[in-house]
Amino acid sequence: MELAPARGTQDLVPPAGGHMRALYDRAGDLARRYGYRYVETPVFEATELFARTSGETSDVVAKEMYTFTDRSDRSLTLRPEGTAPVMRAFLHDRQRLGSPFKAYYLTRMYRYSRPQAGRYREHRQFGVEVFGTDAPGADVEVIALGDAFLRSLGLRRYRLELNSIGDDVCRPAYRAALLAYLDEHKDELRDEHRERFAANPLRVLDCKDDACRAVAAGAPLMVEHLCDACDAHFDAVVAGVRAQGLEPVITPTLVRGLDYYTRTAFEFVSEAMQEGGNAQQATVFGGGRYDGLAEALGGPHVPGVGFGMGLERVLLALADEDVSPPSEPPLAAYVVAIGNAARDAARVLVAELRTAGIGADFPYEDRPLKAQLKMADRADAAVAVIIGEQELAAGTVTVRRMDDGSQTAVALADVASRLRTEERSA
Repeated sequence: MELAPARGTQDLVPPAGGHMRALYDRAGDLARRYGYRYVETPVFEATELFARTSGETSDVVAKEMYTFTDRSDRSLTLRPEGTAPVMRAFLHDRQRLGSPFKAYYLTRMYRYSRPQAGRYREHRQFGVEVFGTDAPGADVEVIALGDAFLRSLGLRRYRLELNSIGDDVCRPAYRAALLAYLDEHKDELRDEHRERFAANPLRVLDCKDDACRAVAAGAPLMVEHLCDACDAHFDAVVAGVRAQGLEPVITPTLVRGLDYYTRTAFEFVSEAMQEGGNAQQATVFGGGRYDGLAEALGGPHVPGVGFGMGLERVLLALADEDVSPPSEPPLAAYVVAIGNAARDAARVLVAELRTAGIGADFPYEDRPLKAQLKMADRADAAVAVIIGEQELAAGTVTVRRMDDGSQTAVALADVASRLRTEERSA
């Protein structure tokens, strides 16, 4: 029996692996340009970390967590989201790290949900977090960074949806108004929300079911219930993103699915995916502010803002816009040797190129010329460097471009400089 990946997971072999690796590299380079530093947290954490922060009634905790008991009878959960673990790590070392602390991560997340296009049980995520400031400028920077990443890939057909969900000062009154409204319309809600809306009425606004959407369309608006401080913060965020060249779509029903969010909530939505049959997965990524998260973990007040971006969803958005995904750079050279003497020279040349920082490879075994050129193509090499008896006698190599088959003779001593020129012109 042929073994396949578990449902909701996937193998990333070339070229798909190269596309994902290129997304990692581009995301990391951009985050560092904005002053963010790389962090990693364990793939599993104490279940309590997510239960206390995400909310017992959230879909993540109620339905989607991969939870198990280890041999010491401790409840552990595979990481379903990145913010709470990074905050836990920050609180453990906050005196040394200081604030504001700006972090990014590129890692796998695990959620048990029905697999579909762009949504996997094991998925890869690019996330950024800013801890230790409640300044609207941090919200703006996070949003601008996410937009810059999408634009760097060539995506254009998307919009920024923005909302404020208030804080502990103004949300209680809004919650009461929303509860009263939902109670009047509970028979119109889907079964799950009809039974559970009282526990967390904001989740009804986040529901993708058409019946719940229809009810949410007439619900009271949080932006009309904001306290003065939240209202001023939201105005500053809106003004800030506009100054960045973005025109947000104010979406009063937009909320985030986890309990720790406050004030700013945002999503980037692909219009191409909505039109292309992927409407249910049209949110490319989202995020927001979570000023109460640290306190939910038993720490001091540490405001924060960030986003989590599923990279599989980004690849889906690229496909729907007919934009080619980025790839790892090709191997600089595949050295092809004909004859034993040429193989010895090829082995020395490959070692010299690698020492010089130039990617190079060659066959482990003697093969015919045609077979070696095929191997060069499979290795995604930019050029094949051919060494045969004639080249050895002349102290040269033949450099053949793999894209168009053009070739030229190059002195053996000049191969490294020629390959650097090829890389710069690629």
